[in-house]
Amino acid sequence: MADTGNAAGISADSATLTRAELADAVHAAIGLSRAECAGLVESVLDQVGDRLIAGENVKISSFGSFVLRRKGARVGRNPKTGVEVPIAPRTVLTFRPSQLLREQINRK
Repeated sequence: MADTGNAAGISADSATLTRAELADAVHAAIGLSRAECAGLVESVLDQVGDRLIAGENVKISSFGSFVLRRKGARVGRNPKTGVEVPIAPRTVLTFRPSQLLREQINRK
C-alpha cells in the first residue's frame, strides 16, 4: 500500500477522497489520459457496487473487505419519550481493513 501523501497526486490535507482525485492519482501513476483514468475508476467502483447490490461481500487484497451483515427486526425506543418503535430487518454494509492497512494506519 503506497503512502497517501502527494506522491500519488492526492492532497494529504483533503478531508475526503473524491472520484476526480482518484482519477488524477491513476493518471499520475500510469499516464493514461484523464478520461481513460476516470473511466477506470468508474468501472472499478461500479463493479464493487454491483457485487454489493447482488448480496456478495467484496474483498480487496491488502486493502480490506466490504462485508454485508443482515440485522433482524427489533424494538427500539425513542430516547426522549421512551416510546417503543419497531425497527425493520435490514442489511448493513461494514468495512474491515486488512491487517496490512491497519498496520500502516497505526504507524502514521
